Amino acid sequence: MTRIQAEVQENVQDTFEPLTAEQAAELRKRQPILSVWRVVGVQAVLGLLVAGVVWLVTERMAAVYSAVYGALAVIVPAALFARGLTSRVASINVGAAVFGFFLWEMVKIGLTVAMLFAAPSLVKDLSWPAMLAGLVVTMKVYWVALGFRKVFYPVSPT
Repeated sequence: MTRIQAEVQENVQDTFEPLTAEQAAELRKRQPILSVWRVVGVQAVLGLLVAGVVWLVTERMAAVYSAVYGALAVIVPAALFARGLTSRVASINVGAAVFGFFLWEMVKIGLTVAMLFAAPSLVKDLSWPAMLAGLVVTMKVYWVALGFRKVFYPVSPT
């Protein structure tokens, strides 16, 4: 079994060819970098849409505030995470980038949990279903970003 893997690796190494500058530029054009700020912006828009739907369904402002708070429990930590990832410190080297990613992810999770624990005392007449609707819809934007790339990726000048 070890021999087969060694032969496969040799074949892979034999067929590898580095990209030319033109090929790399074309690859970057087809696979642009995802803008984390654009994801946060779409989360905010969807949070407002959920609040509007909650208003149309319930006609209760307490439910609307709950939905907005649920969306904010995702948006605020995501914005803090995006700010941390786009800082200069995170781009010093690969090790700092990896450490920064994990650090800001833990901050994001901790802040989200803290906001959810604080919800009953901050939102009067909290509607848990409305808050969870706002939370879940805005959280799922990450998956939507993978499916609808044209919405989330910046337009590159040609």
